Amino acid sequence: MNQGITVIGAGLAGCEAAWQCAHRGIGVTLYEMRPVRSTPAHQTADFGELVCSNSLKSESENTAPWLLKQEMRRAGSLLLQCADASAVPAGHALAVDRVEFSRRIMESLASEPLIEVRREEVTHIDENGAITVVASGPLTSDALSQEIARLSGSSHLYFYDSISPVVETDSIDHSKVYLAARYDKGTADYINCPFTKEEYDRFYDALMEAQPAEGHEWEKLNYFEGCLPIEETARRGRDTLRFGPMKPVGLKDPRTGKMPYAVVQLRSENLRADSYNLVGFQNHLKFGEQARILRLIPGLENAKFLRFGQIHRNTYLNAPTLLRETLQMKQYPNVLFAGQICGVEGYTESIAAGLLAGIHAAAFAADKQPLAPPRESALGSLIHYICNAESKSFQPANITFDLLPSLDDDIRRRVRDKRERHRLQCQRALEAFEGWWSRVELRVATA
Repeated sequence: MNQGITVIGAGLAGCEAAWQCAHRGIGVTLYEMRPVRSTPAHQTADFGELVCSNSLKSESENTAPWLLKQEMRRAGSLLLQCADASAVPAGHALAVDRVEFSRRIMESLASEPLIEVRREEVTHIDENGAITVVASGPLTSDALSQEIARLSGSSHLYFYDSISPVVETDSIDHSKVYLAARYDKGTADYINCPFTKEEYDRFYDALMEAQPAEGHEWEKLNYFEGCLPIEETARRGRDTLRFGPMKPVGLKDPRTGKMPYAVVQLRSENLRADSYNLVGFQNHLKFGEQARILRLIPGLENAKFLRFGQIHRNTYLNAPTLLRETLQMKQYPNVLFAGQICGVEGYTESIAAGLLAGIHAAAFAADKQPLAPPRESALGSLIHYICNAESKSFQPANITFDLLPSLDDDIRRRVRDKRERHRLQCQRALEAFEGWWSRVELRVATA
């Protein structure tokens, strides 16, 4: 058997990386510190636990998240297979039953004889020893963080991420809410809580007066812009929520035929639909304050909260200074990073990084040069960003069309419609991906 690989962390990226290595005939030792050592955000010891939203974003054709998932499916992503099999109704998005999703991941890894699971904390990385994929996630333990800092030779960057509240379905007053998808896009799977102007003003004023959860004096609250707590968004102006998480555009109330002044959307948490999360309502407020303020939302006056919003630190590397486009460290090629700790943001993006790290680690273990995905593809553009962004202002990124190369000037002049341009970008990306993937698979077949 080829040289074995160590994978640290059984989150989204680590599980995908381990599977990709084993799928290529490479033995894997997969380390997970939970339940021996827990984190501030995880609630279980399950693999691939989703601690924030349960959504893997849009499945609408020719969107950037769709494109990334299409490439990953064609590359045989285990976790996307598990996500598809545990999907819950969510309009045009791919959302999952968290428990079923984790169960399927654990079942798949347990059935793979080349994967050995060890439930213990890793505090040392031998940069000259076994090939190691570090996928310890944004909640990396202090001891391992210090070890990574030793390897990187620089301080970690960090931002703060938040968790949305979850309510029990039976506690929602369904006489005050309605089902709809924005612009009737997809099926009407979201519960919508409509506001009048008076109700919105009352909610906003209460939110502005709310007491925040206590923080540590030494912590600078450096929030990720794409996941701001609602109170931070609200401080930017009285109507910012109405143009953000409470945007009513495209959500007409079928009972009145009119668009509400503002709206809060609820998305199903699981296949039983016995709980819903408040979409985009991550916050950093005391639990008692959350209960008081969120019950001002129409339909949630008697809401029973199964989970309140929380905040936690997300740790990530300054990837442009440290990583190659194969996710190997520039100084120590035996060490690869994957998931949010390598500088991607989002569930799908974390799985994508794990998929690539697993493929590259397996190639390296088989004495083959890892082959980075092409720049034109979604996978290649995501990795190109984290490895080539301006290091002094580096921030984690979701997949967007802004990361993909622009179309030729001639095409841009001829094609004015944005949706058609996106279709052409997706077509080009998938063609580039297929060319790369055929070479990757050929290497495996001739190994």
